[in-house]
Amino acid sequence: MPLSQPVSPQVSKQHKAFLRKLYLAHLMDDDRHNLLSLNKLTGMPRRTLQDAIAAFEDIGISVEFVQEGNRNNAGYYRVVTWGPISSAWVDTHMAEIADLIGITADN
Repeated sequence: MPLSQPVSPQVSKQHKAFLRKLYLAHLMDDDRHNLLSLNKLTGMPRRTLQDAIAAFEDIGISVEFVQEGNRNNAGYYRVVTWGPISSAWVDTHMAEIADLIGITADN
């Protein structure tokens, strides 16, 4: 369903989870982010972020954690490939995606 059409106020749980993955992948593709920075930026709980990142492969997005330093969580996520998803489409629809998943888009 194209986002340019009027969307009902009720977004299904599955659709919201899909849009959340697109939103997070876009953030990771734009800048270096780890769980802490994503939590601060989005307000999403750490567990929600972990679950969404772990499920990226379900929609064809491949990410890796780039280790920096000795601590396990010292580093950032990097999108390796968007797979079948158009990153350009996501970029142009970020405000709509953010609105649908309940995030104030300042990006």
